[in-house]
Amino acid sequence: MATSDHLHRPPEEPDKSMADDVPDRAWSRTPSPFKHPDAGLKGIDHYQKRLPKWRYRLRQQLIPIVRLETPYLARFQEICRSPVLDSYFAMTANLGTHTFFMAGLPVCFWCGYRESGIAMVHMLAAGVYLSGYVKDMLCLPRPLSPPLQRITMSGSAALEYGFPSTHTTNAVSVAIYLLFKLHTASPDMSPMVYYSLAGGLYCYAISISIGRMYCGMHGFFDVIFGGLLGGLIAWIRIAFGPAFDAWIVTGGGLSLGIALLILGFAVRFHPEPADNCPCFDDSVAFTGVVMGGLIAWWDFPIRTTMTVEGVASLKSPEDYLKMVVRIVSGIIIVFLWRAIAKPTLLRCLPPIFRFVDHWGFRLPRRYFLQARYYQSVPALRKDDNVIPPASEIPSMLSKTRKRTISIGPQSEADVREFIANRAQQRRNSRSSENVTRRRTRSKPSVRPQQPAIDDVLASPSSDEAVDYLDAIKPSRTERTLHVQPTDINLLTPPLSDAGASSDSGKEDEQEDRNMFSALDKPRIRYDVEVITKLVVYAGIAWLAIEGNPLLFETVGLF
Repeated sequence: MATSDHLHRPPEEPDKSMADDVPDRAWSRTPSPFKHPDAGLKGIDHYQKRLPKWRYRLRQQLIPIVRLETPYLARFQEICRSPVLDSYFAMTANLGTHTFFMAGLPVCFWCGYRESGIAMVHMLAAGVYLSGYVKDMLCLPRPLSPPLQRITMSGSAALEYGFPSTHTTNAVSVAIYLLFKLHTASPDMSPMVYYSLAGGLYCYAISISIGRMYCGMHGFFDVIFGGLLGGLIAWIRIAFGPAFDAWIVTGGGLSLGIALLILGFAVRFHPEPADNCPCFDDSVAFTGVVMGGLIAWWDFPIRTTMTVEGVASLKSPEDYLKMVVRIVSGIIIVFLWRAIAKPTLLRCLPPIFRFVDHWGFRLPRRYFLQARYYQSVPALRKDDNVIPPASEIPSMLSKTRKRTISIGPQSEADVREFIANRAQQRRNSRSSENVTRRRTRSKPSVRPQQPAIDDVLASPSSDEAVDYLDAIKPSRTERTLHVQPTDINLLTPPLSDAGASSDSGKEDEQEDRNMFSALDKPRIRYDVEVITKLVVYAGIAWLAIEGNPLLFETVGLF
């Protein structure tokens, strides 16, 4: 499937106008097989050219659903919008982001909830990867803005495709799994605690799901499919997760190797998107998390027999102090690892990639520059949507205190959908006009019975004769053009293929150029970033599950 997507077509080089962070020497080398993308003005056939036929046909079957629900979503916003709800849904959306879960998952392992922690890792990784897989495979846009207004605190979220909602997938899978764990522990809880926690989990999943529609980021179709996908992932984890964890531990290196090989294939055969969408980056990051988590889960029982009890077992202030120290020091170690490993890999991998490329092995991706076209990777901006650098944490936290409301396209996919939707509306309008015209022509003309002209002229009332002659007299336009009244519509200039006249087409083209120029230009992405993400995030997972707990045991924090 993925072979037809990216093995036989060269990736496309990003526009040089966007390459503000690429050294000049990266573009001064021998001509590359890349092609500069068009200005995006031919939005109608953009996906037909860039997608395999079966994916394009499937997209064409589903795109009417997105367009059909847009006016209903706009009406929903119009009825429900208020400043309080704007802030609430924008804030709670952060509880479904990759960054929130990646910040919280290590705490599960450092506070004694290893089984729940590894389950959450697997479910969230599956949710991010599978939803990203479907997004890049179908390339379905988000609901059109305008008429919708988008309320968000994350600038990167709007750059992804719309279907399905990853926020909803993650929220539903986590809520269902925790409800299952809550139910199994209910005999040891008071009814008030049980129902309070269960109600909170239901509110969490419902709030995230409705909030995605309220904020104009997703439609009903996106949220419903995302919720079903999240429910399926949670069911698989509940039904087969413990057996899989045991298979990794007891199967020796063979079971671990098989699992890592499957994950490698999952990265290699991720669908190519038609636009510059960051879904693949997030999928790679969480695949790396699972890789590192599996290695740690397999190796940890070999190195130690340590068991860590949950928060409920803490008895003294010293126990609570140790837990806080574990959390703070563990987070510091994770950021130190990222700060050291990432630049080191970006510096060392390009020569290795060029050597491997010489022998015909490469990782071709449409929007990733291959190592043979650059010497080194410059300092990157906005290089991570999952765990940002420590230097960006203050600005990221400041953004969580304010929401932004935007109207208009925010990504290439948005602009192309705006163009395609405009053309579709014009085709529909033209089609309805043609239908009306055909009905008018086919309908027999029934005129009221009128007296013969000779009878009228012979009438003693001269006023009646004058009125009749004025009624049947051709208009000035008809006398000049020598045409029948029913043929006047044939004189209208024909519309272009895009559904506009030539003058209107020029205006549309200029408007389209303005929309594309107003977008934030995506930075150049490098092929070495794929392996870098895998290694960095595998290291983060290993530190969370094995490395830091072993260190804490050594220094007496457990």
